[in-house]
Amino acid sequence: MSADRKNHDMTQAEADIALLLADATDGVEIGTAPVQAVLRGGRRRRTRRWAVATATAVVVLAGSAGATLAVTGLPGEHRAQVAHQVSDVTVPQVSELAHGTDQGKRWRVVLSVWAAPRDRAEAAEQLKAMRKFGIDGGALPRLDELVGKTSHYTGLYYGDEPLRPIMFDTVTKWEKLTGHELESAGVPLTEEDGEGANRLVVGMVASTARLVECTFDNGTSHFARPTTAAGSPVSWYVCLAPQGVRPKTAEVVK
Repeated sequence: MSADRKNHDMTQAEADIALLLADATDGVEIGTAPVQAVLRGGRRRRTRRWAVATATAVVVLAGSAGATLAVTGLPGEHRAQVAHQVSDVTVPQVSELAHGTDQGKRWRVVLSVWAAPRDRAEAAEQLKAMRKFGIDGGALPRLDELVGKTSHYTGLYYGDEPLRPIMFDTVTKWEKLTGHELESAGVPLTEEDGEGANRLVVGMVASTARLVECTFDNGTSHFARPTTAAGSPVSWYVCLAPQGVRPKTAEVVK
């Protein structure tokens, strides 16, 4: 099992990163967060809406057979592809957070940030645009939730499959993360991964966070560098785990 990652500043083992985590209680977990606490916290949070498909917190480790991962925030790697800011509520700001290959198929994770509609007419047009973008089902907010609020979605493109929302919310104001606070959500990378095999993790941290350390049940430790994204006041990280390895803890270490 090997991963082909482009990274000039880390060793291969460090470059094959992994990571996870989310809320441990109704507040945000600070410091080292145990995985089980993360899972419970992710389910309890009322203000954040998680992806319908097993949207819990997870961890991850890159370096599985046939899997490669490029994180936009790491030195020397592909930088986030950011759209220019626009006032049109039907055109989101889109950033690529990470991309890679798994079992010969390309995948990528993107963040879309949608401006706040000023009235119900604009909200209705935004809902149409969201559906066209690939956001549907339980991930779509209600019309009356959109007016005066901004929405953000992280989503996965895998092979030729349509966008699959991972972590999303519609808010009047972004939740502020500071210091060592983290939030994350995870989903299976493919249908073949099976229920509960949340190999792909997407998380947010404070904009000041520079390094996240993740530990795993096999005794290894890996690092992820957060990246910025258009329209987002927080930074983001993405990790991909191989089969057979489970998360233990994660924390901002720098």
